[in-house]
Amino acid sequence: MTLYGENRPPADDDRPTVQVKAVSWPVEEPERPTPVDPPQGSAKRSRRVRILLATGVATAVLASVGVVAAWTYAGDVPRGTTVLGTELGGRSRADAARELQAQLDRRAAELAAPIEVRVGERTAQINPAEVGLTVDVDATVAAAAAAQAHAVDRLVGSREIEPVVSVDVPKLEAELQKLVGKQGRKMTMPAITFSGTTPKARHPKPSLALDTEHSAQVVKEGWLSGQPVTVPLVENHPVTSADEVDRLVEELAKPAVAAPVKLNTDRGTVTIPPQAIAKSLQFKADKAGKLTPSVDAKKLRSALGDRLDKVEVAPKNATMTISGGKPKVVDGRAGKQVDIGKLRDDLLAVLPRTDDRTISADLKPVTPKVTAEKISGLGIKEKVSSFTTYFTGGLSSPRSQNIVTIAKHVDGTVVLPGDTFSLNGHTGERGYAQGYRDAPVILDGKLVPGVGGGTSQFTTTLFNATYYAGLEDVEHKPHSYYFSRYPAVIESTIFWPNLDFKFRNNTEYGVLIDTSYTANSITVSIWSTKIWDSVKTEYGPRRNITSPKTVYLEPGPSCIPANGSQGFTQDAFRVIKKDGKVVKREKFTWTYDAEPRFICAKEPA
Repeated sequence: MTLYGENRPPADDDRPTVQVKAVSWPVEEPERPTPVDPPQGSAKRSRRVRILLATGVATAVLASVGVVAAWTYAGDVPRGTTVLGTELGGRSRADAARELQAQLDRRAAELAAPIEVRVGERTAQINPAEVGLTVDVDATVAAAAAAQAHAVDRLVGSREIEPVVSVDVPKLEAELQKLVGKQGRKMTMPAITFSGTTPKARHPKPSLALDTEHSAQVVKEGWLSGQPVTVPLVENHPVTSADEVDRLVEELAKPAVAAPVKLNTDRGTVTIPPQAIAKSLQFKADKAGKLTPSVDAKKLRSALGDRLDKVEVAPKNATMTISGGKPKVVDGRAGKQVDIGKLRDDLLAVLPRTDDRTISADLKPVTPKVTAEKISGLGIKEKVSSFTTYFTGGLSSPRSQNIVTIAKHVDGTVVLPGDTFSLNGHTGERGYAQGYRDAPVILDGKLVPGVGGGTSQFTTTLFNATYYAGLEDVEHKPHSYYFSRYPAVIESTIFWPNLDFKFRNNTEYGVLIDTSYTANSITVSIWSTKIWDSVKTEYGPRRNITSPKTVYLEPGPSCIPANGSQGFTQDAFRVIKKDGKVVKREKFTWTYDAEPRFICAKEPA
């Protein structure tokens, strides 16, 4: 290495100027002469020269690196950086974005060309614009600028940055699904169900479908390359395998229903039969196909039916009664029920066992839904409506007894604001066990003896009371034949369990149903806070009138004669007024069949 100094300063000056002329590395070390001790002053100058020369070299190298780095980092984007073959290096982000956009504009026709896409055995062309395929210019320039972080290792050279491509994934998915068609298949989820007390297994099968994320990436890459794209269909297997399903059947489902479970409480013992276990034990698969066993608490309670009655105390809602012409609160009581939430976990734990199938359950207090405090603040203060219908035969007849029985069951019921009252839901089945008797009912177009006959008269009375209170009609069905004891159209039948009567308390106040009866009448009154000035019915004329025919029936105890009645169609309008103005006008329409004249005798020859 040969160094040349220019204008060397005095020996005591620490600021030498050094210029690098040439650098060469000896291949072989030259023969060294025998050293001769220099004069003292000369040694100091030699050491100083070496130090100055080393410092100069370092400074020169750093200076040259700085020059190259400055050149490399000029602008926001490092020099040598290209996108889609366009040089963006040395530019500000704004300039780089403009240059890239110009390149995209030049390639607009190419980038707008349809892409050939293949899925399985089917091929189609997809319009890039329809699936939102675009180059995100700002994101691409940002990625190019971020390349500075790595440019220190490559001060000279070039770097190609892949453009950032956006796509409307839902739209692309929709187009690809058209291609999939019947080639794909949904995942068959694993399942275990019961037929009676016999477990049935359903083995899982994998789905064959698109992988949304991978499909989008493949299409984005193919769009820029201009090459046909193949989007694969991917199998996705459920987490729970067929072997695991069989294991659950053998280790849980079968032993679960092999024997009853004994339930101990402080108030006695209840047996949970295999049938109740089968109805409440469920194996549910999540979206990934993982099968998890559990006990459905509601289904377990329902399956046990009245078995829990001997250990539970049902809560009793507070009610209201009319005393001295005013509503009075009758307090309810708290109940005690089996803690089903804890029971289901304990039950699930013993079901795999073949012996020691005994669990204990706590009885927790249950507050009634309607308390005295709650019912007192419902605004039940005045009679809003009342309706009466009449019957014959006195209170001793089976039909009259049925009317009185259902009236007593409904009397004092409070319907909370927003709640829907169901007559079938409130009374349950109306059979012999509930105190109902045989009386005439309409079945298959004729009067026949049936348990609970006469309850339709109470239903009509209740319907009219709620109708004239302005409450919302949810469900009712008039009789198929017209009976003069009821108002036309505005009446309702009922039959367990298919025909029901329902109304909704569409006010902000509570509604009390008050029932009363005499030897020949039934009355239903609605108590609440009066909202409307009046509720009346306006009838349209009867039309499409039909005449009855005569039908001869086999005489006997089950034959009930009838005089017959005309059939007709009629409209009824509920007109509701407030502040002297009509605020609601609701139309009710019904068509009555002509009731035949039934004669209990053989038809004359």
